[in-house]
Order: sequence, then C-alpha cells, then structure tokens
Amino acid sequence: MKVILVDDEPLALSRLQKLLERVVSGVEIVASYSDPNEVTLGVLEHRPDVVFLDIQMPEIDGLELGMQIQTVVPGTEIVFVTGYDQYAVRAFELYAVDYIMKPVQLERLNQTVMRVMDKMNLKGTKETQDLNTPMVCCFEQIRFQLNAMKTQNVKWRTSKAQELFAYLLHHRKRVVSRNLLLELLWPDTPEDKAVQYLYTAIYHIRQTLKNYRMDSISIRIGELETGYRLDMGNAHVDTELWEKDLKQLGRLDADTVDSHEHVLKMYTGDYLGNYEYLWAEHERERLRMLWLYQIRRVSEFYEQQGLMDKAIRLIQDAQRIKPDEEDYYFLLMKLNHAIDNQVGVEEQFFLLKTRMESDMELPISEEIIRWYEQWCNNLI
Repeated sequence: MKVILVDDEPLALSRLQKLLERVVSGVEIVASYSDPNEVTLGVLEHRPDVVFLDIQMPEIDGLELGMQIQTVVPGTEIVFVTGYDQYAVRAFELYAVDYIMKPVQLERLNQTVMRVMDKMNLKGTKETQDLNTPMVCCFEQIRFQLNAMKTQNVKWRTSKAQELFAYLLHHRKRVVSRNLLLELLWPDTPEDKAVQYLYTAIYHIRQTLKNYRMDSISIRIGELETGYRLDMGNAHVDTELWEKDLKQLGRLDADTVDSHEHVLKMYTGDYLGNYEYLWAEHERERLRMLWLYQIRRVSEFYEQQGLMDKAIRLIQDAQRIKPDEEDYYFLLMKLNHAIDNQVGVEEQFFLLKTRMESDMELPISEEIIRWYEQWCNNLI
C-alpha cells in the first residue's frame, strides 16, 4: 500500500510517519508534504493508494485538497487526520475511507490501515480484467471489443441513441434521472413526445448491444421509474483500465521506461474525442492532462539520458493532441537545438508563429522570441 502524508505541522507529520512504520507490514510511505501546494503534483507522480490528509491547514482547506486529489487521480483513498470532529460529516461526504482524531493512537491507526487494505483487496478482485470479457472502448469514439478480438466500430440507429448510451456510460455508477435525459437530448420537444423518443432510443440501444453480442451490458430502470442506470455486467471500459495501469506504473528508470511507454501508447485519442459532447469535456481534459503529464515525465527522462530522438518523438505526440500549447513548440525548438538540427528549430518556430499569430491571433510569448533571436545570433 503506497501512502502519502500531508500535514502543515512538521511534528505531527513526523509522529504519523513513525506510527505508520510500526503498523502492519506492507505500508510504503512514498512521500510526505508540509506544503499543501506540492501535494497535487506529488499525487500525480507517485500514484498513492491512500493519502493521510490533515484538514486544518492555513493555505487550503483539507477537504478542498481532498477533492482535488480525487479529481486528478480518481480512486485514491483519503484518510482525514484532524483535531476537530465537526468535520466528520463533510469528510465522509467526500467518500473518505476513514477519519482519525489527533493525537493519533497506534491501535486506531492499525484499524484504519486494515480498513484501507480490505477495500483495496475488494477493489482489486472486482477490477481484475479477464481477457475473455467484453470491452467498451472510449478513446476517440465508442467501439466494442468482444473476447479480446479486434475492436468493432458501432453503427447506431440514431445520433440520439448514440449520445444516450454515451451519457449513461459516462455516469454508469449512478441512476440518471429521466427528466435530466429529456432536457439534455430533447430540450425543445413537448414532454409526451420526448418521453416516447427516450423509450425508442433505449430500445435501439438494447438492440445494438444485442447485435454486437454485448448484451451483458443492460439498461436498468431506477426506483419508481424515475431514471436509468447502465449495468456493465462483466464488461470493462478501456479508459478506466488505462488509468488503472497508469496509476500502477511506479518509479521511472531504465528498467521500467518501456512499461511507461507501453501505457502511453495505449492512449490512442481523447475520451469520446470524435463527439462534441460538452458534458464529457471535463473528463476528456482530465484524462488528457494525465497523459500529457506522463509524456513530459518520460520525455525528460530520455533527455537526461541523452536520448534526444526519443524525447522529441514524445513531445511531438503531445503537440498533436494539444496544437495550441506553445510550450511544446518551445520544447521541440530546444531539443532540436541540442542535436544541432537547425531545420528543426526553424520549422517549430514557423509552425508556432503560424499557429499563434495567424490562426489564433495571439502573440508569441516574449521568452520564446528572445530565445529564438539569441539562437539566430548564435548566442545560445
């Protein structure tokens, strides 16, 4: 169990670390922070299973920080540590796995660690992937994969049936109210007609799942017929499995870099990227940022090892996904300069100038212009 500790009081941080070192084996403290501003990046880097988090901190409320942690790395368990029990209700609303009062007692901490481990074991049992189970693929567009066979593009009867399935898949862990679906898909249609359209779309989804032999997935009606929930059965979702693999990567060195690259290649496009669904944008951006962050890590590793060609290739991959981000053009200018590729530097500056000034009507940052002018004058 990988653990991160957060407390703005160094003495409290040290005490918690010493107590954790005395509890059951299998606990690895991968990082500890007294500055809450460093925590989010630390969670992205170390991918902990659980964060022990103080609630009362001067710069940021621990509850708010807990929400940030679960946003950037969903599935991270949170254990709140505090001397103020009035936070208990809010803490558990945030789905904290436990809540410990200061001063922390060893016996109580043991109970917490065992609770987290039990939850991790249960989660691992539920999420173990069987190669013979069906898969819903969400990178770029919805596709189906059955029994580890080649993925199949899906032909939907209507665009509304496609979006309804995508929305229920996006919210698969809860019941979605019927009124919300009617407002989302048929906002300007009289309710009686919209309800009929909804029933028809649900029928088409069920037929599509049956035709593609994905009928282990079903649409369940909520209590009192107030909404619908997508029951995945034994099917997996590729973006969910990808994020799980990303979280388990661990350290980055010469022995593990191939595994890191393998996970990077599994990201074949943005989440539902071919569809202009505004409701998917937050998740799309979140997964994209996780991928881009990992690309920067691996690219920097290659640069440190002198493997500039590999570093350039990865940044080019990031540039294709985020063509409006000038940092990638600047990085490629520097990397091409490092291998004495003058044409590469000129090309990246030209592409950036065209993109920013012509397409987006924005100026290039002064730092990049200054660097480029120095390079042209052989001052770099």
